[in-house]
Amino acid sequence: MLKHDDALFPKTTPVCAEDPAAAPEVEVMVAEETEERLDAPWRVILYNDEIHTFEEVIFQLIKATGCTMAEAEARVWQAHLQGKAAVFEGTFEECFRVQGVLAEIGLVTDLEG
Repeated sequence: MLKHDDALFPKTTPVCAEDPAAAPEVEVMVAEETEERLDAPWRVILYNDEIHTFEEVIFQLIKATGCTMAEAEARVWQAHLQGKAAVFEGTFEECFRVQGVLAEIGLVTDLEG
């Protein structure tokens, strides 16, 4: 048979709901709801990485966005030099599609809206 050990498990006095002074103070946190906009402008952010070649990223960007070679090169250089670049802007659905095409080769992206 187990013996109650007061050193390990001291006896406690239950808090009575009828005695407000005995009730502990509780801080209530209210979560603010933020409404995400699904309309424009959303942006696809491309992050620099040391895995893909410039050519791989440029051609995938052209495939994803339909931009010109010159536009893709400029965006890739911006991501390389600044660590990230906004490579596409549009509706949420358009940006989600572009992000999926860029992810096909494992490019790191994010959506901002």
